[in-house]
Amino acid sequence: MKIIKFLLQYIRSPRTIGAVAPSSERLAIKMVDDIDFENSECIVEYGPGTGVFTDKLVERKKNDTLLILLECNEVFCKQLEHRYNEKDNVIIINDSAENVDMYLEKYKIKNVDYVVSGLPFASLPKNTSNKILKKTRAILKTKGSFITFQYTLLKKEFITNYFENIELERVILNVPPAYVLKCKNNRRDLIYVKENSNS
Repeated sequence: MKIIKFLLQYIRSPRTIGAVAPSSERLAIKMVDDIDFENSECIVEYGPGTGVFTDKLVERKKNDTLLILLECNEVFCKQLEHRYNEKDNVIIINDSAENVDMYLEKYKIKNVDYVVSGLPFASLPKNTSNKILKKTRAILKTKGSFITFQYTLLKKEFITNYFENIELERVILNVPPAYVLKCKNNRRDLIYVKENSNS
């Protein structure tokens, strides 16, 4: 049933969903493996969808660690609210990751330890991806990490405009197989990418 609901949302919004099925358990484990849950104060997840990665984050985070979920799909957002509304320090927001800085200001969060992303950068408009990545780098603590996955490496070079240090790992046990990109925020300079590009 979950797969059917996911597929229906993909058919309605293929550019923002980016996959025909939820991520696998194996991919979810790889996405959170390197997170230092013991010392994290704030984790943000972009595009949690049906909550495959969110389950791992909620299971492993400390009760006082704030987890902010940004999901632009209203159907998925309602599902997330039903599952996590009673969990400690989990904030669910029905909005685009482009506005992450606005919500951090609202909740008086200065910096984020980790950003975990399920967004399909290969299918998002380039100017949207630019805004999200630029803001992501800005909100992360020094040595913080941006963890994302993609089905191809077409956008890897694009992501290096914002995160030069990227560790790459392929997860075969997923439909389709995926690449996990673990991006470290260890640069003080930021390469500017034009946000008015139409490509």
